[in-house]
Amino acid sequence: MTSTIQDDLVETLRAHSRRYHDQHPFHVRMNAGRLSRRQIQGWVANRFYYQENIPRKDGAILANCPDVEVRRRWIRRITDHDGERPGEGGIEAWLRLGTAAGLTREEITDHRHLVPGVRFAVDAYVTFAHTRPWVEAVASSLTELFAPDLMAERLAAFERWYGWIDPAGLAYFRARLDQAPRDCEHALEVVTTHCVSAESRARAVDALAFKCDVLWSLMDAIDKAYPE
Repeated sequence: MTSTIQDDLVETLRAHSRRYHDQHPFHVRMNAGRLSRRQIQGWVANRFYYQENIPRKDGAILANCPDVEVRRRWIRRITDHDGERPGEGGIEAWLRLGTAAGLTREEITDHRHLVPGVRFAVDAYVTFAHTRPWVEAVASSLTELFAPDLMAERLAAFERWYGWIDPAGLAYFRARLDQAPRDCEHALEVVTTHCVSAESRARAVDALAFKCDVLWSLMDAIDKAYPE
């Protein structure tokens, strides 16, 4: 693929920032400090279902990927979330966010607060990774193009507006400031290397659009379940 075509593809992918869930009304209110304690807790509890399914999504990509070099790098994502030993990783960090926000680990992990729309959206994403070609599943992860800015804004908002949350519980956001750009660089490399035809490039863009819809639907479901 020529550099011009690659640049055009990356530009088209980046244009989906307009569909990213940081622009959802619930998320806008979050960053403006306008959410109640109950709404923050509802968001944390429901978002945990997404967090704990990320390694399953990445495991599906690994299972479908025939490229050993891609697998060697992609597997870091699973380690980032599961940790190398108990007490480490992004899932654990999210549980600590939950306890810092006043939830118990049990009520987060037993899904008692999980709303159907969130379960449906997350399960659809995992199914996508299992059933679609592996490069399309990689392309769907490129919401990471927009994640560092979101994480920085979210971290600042939580520190400014939600002082009742122990700052130690915000470690997940801090870790993703470094992890997301690294992961995004690799995913972009995969997509621009393998999507050499117009059809494959269009499918990559569609995959990213699907992931944006998953995240937006997740926020819709939380917004409806926690109106105040």
